[in-house]
Amino acid sequence: MNLDELLPQGGIEALASQLGVPVADAQRGAEALLPSIMAGMAKSAGGAEAPQADALAAHLESLGGAQLSSNVTGPQPTDTALGNQLLGNIFGSKDVSRQVAGHAAQTSGIDPELLKKMLPILAMLVGGFLAKRSNGQGGALGGILGSVLGSLTGGGAGGSMGGIATGGLGG
Repeated sequence: MNLDELLPQGGIEALASQLGVPVADAQRGAEALLPSIMAGMAKSAGGAEAPQADALAAHLESLGGAQLSSNVTGPQPTDTALGNQLLGNIFGSKDVSRQVAGHAAQTSGIDPELLKKMLPILAMLVGGFLAKRSNGQGGALGGILGSVLGSLTGGGAGGSMGGIATGGLGG
C-alpha cells in the first residue's frame, strides 16, 4: 500500500500548503513519518479483536472520525490540536513524537522541526482515512492497521521507524 492509498485526494498538497513547503518535501516527510504513525496506531489498537481497537476507533470518532481528513484538506484552518490529541493517544508522550521526528529527519533529510509540525497534520489525514475505512468498528480498524503496517514495514526504513514508535510505547 502506498502513500496515495492512505491519504485523501489532495492530502499531500494540503500538507505542503499548510507548512509552506514544496509538495516533494511534504511527500518525503510523510513517507518517513507514516510507518511510525501506523505502528503507533497498531500498538494502540492492540490487534483486530482486542478491546483497544474499539477504544482507538472510539477515540478517532471522538476527534471527528472521517472528518479529521477533511479538517486538513478543507478550506478552514486545520485544528492541529486534534492531531496532537491523536498523537498523544498513539505515542503516549511528546518524547516519542520527538524521537520519531528525529529519526525521520535522518532518513529523509528534512529538518526535524518541520517534521514535528507535520506529525499532527499527517496523523489527522491518516486517522480520518482509517475512521472512514473502518466505519468506527474496532475489529475492522485492527484488521486495516495490520494490513497497512505489514505492507509499510515489508522492507526499507519503515521497519526501523516503526520500531521507534512501538519501542517507545512499550512497557
